[in-house]
Parts: sequence; C-alpha cells; structure tokens
Amino acid sequence: MKRLPPGLIRVIQYIAIITLALGVFLAVIFSWGARTAHALPEYAARTGEPCATCHVSPGGGGPRTLRGLLWAARGRPDKVPTLPGLLIAPGVRDGAELFDIACAACHGSKGEGLFAIGLVRTGVSKPAVRSFVQHGIPGRGMPAFEGQFTDAQLEALVTFVAGLADGEIEPLPDSYPLPPARFTCKPVTPTARCGGN
Repeated sequence: MKRLPPGLIRVIQYIAIITLALGVFLAVIFSWGARTAHALPEYAARTGEPCATCHVSPGGGGPRTLRGLLWAARGRPDKVPTLPGLLIAPGVRDGAELFDIACAACHGSKGEGLFAIGLVRTGVSKPAVRSFVQHGIPGRGMPAFEGQFTDAQLEALVTFVAGLADGEIEPLPDSYPLPPARFTCKPVTPTARCGGN
C-alpha cells in the first residue's frame, strides 16, 4: 500500500477540521437562532391594544413594529409605549397611499375588510372617521393614530376613507390575480377574539 505525501495529509486534515467546524456552526445556528414568534392574545388583553399596534401583521405574531420593539425592550409592560412625534408615512400626501400604508393591513386594500370591518359604502361620516383614526376604537381593536399624521395627511386620509364609506370613491381595482384568502380562526377561550383583535 502506498503512503500519501505529508502535504496532502495536512490538506485532508484541514478540510476535515473546517467541515467539522462548519457543521457545529450550522447546528448551533439552526438550534439556537431560529425562534418562532407567537401571537399571544393575552398581551392584547393585558395592554388593551390590538395586535396590530405591536406587530406588522394585524393578526399578531411575526415582525414587530417600532412600538412593539420598544414594548419588548422595556420588558413587556402593561402599557405599550407611544412614539410621540413619529410620523407613519413622512412625505406621503395621497389619501389612497396613506390608507394603503396605515389601514389596508386590517381593512383590506380595497376597504373590503380583513381583520377589521369593511369600509366601502358603510356611510361612516368624516367626523367619525377622523375620531376613529385619532383615538382608535378600543373595544373593537382599532389602534389610535393621534400624532402619527400631519394635519394635511390626516385630512387626505379622512377624505379618502369617508369617500369609500359614502360611495363617492370606488375601491381600487383588483391588482392581484388570485381570489383573496379566506381566513378562519377559532378563539382560544370563549372570551378571547381571534388574533387578539
């Protein structure tokens, strides 16, 4: 049997060490770094805020908003911290675009309603829309957006939503070729609501 040259043996040893180190590294990453985020309705019940206050997804779980990150960093207190003076959409002036940024995740991209009520042809007045946007509807899971829009942005958003509500503005046409998903959920307890909203 022929012996391998010493240089080749060293290369094989280095490759084996690197492969082992990479395997250990990947095992640590996959077992330690991947954590699942769960939506916990008890947080919504405890704070009095809907899941959409702290999560990008209105149903909760997944990535957090800035308020959600601050809330978690502060040890998950009973009150979600506010971010005074922080605008949701700096520089955006169009009511439809503001709706898409701040409202569509719950109310649907066409105002048809997803996690929140549909807005199309509901007859909700401009003063009511303004009040709901600024102060929220705590019992219905709608967060308050006071101070998160400029006066001009608030006016544009209120005008757009009231236009949807009275039929003056038609919902945006379908831009997605598939029918919307039909979500069903069952509350965990008789007093809980789906998604914490």
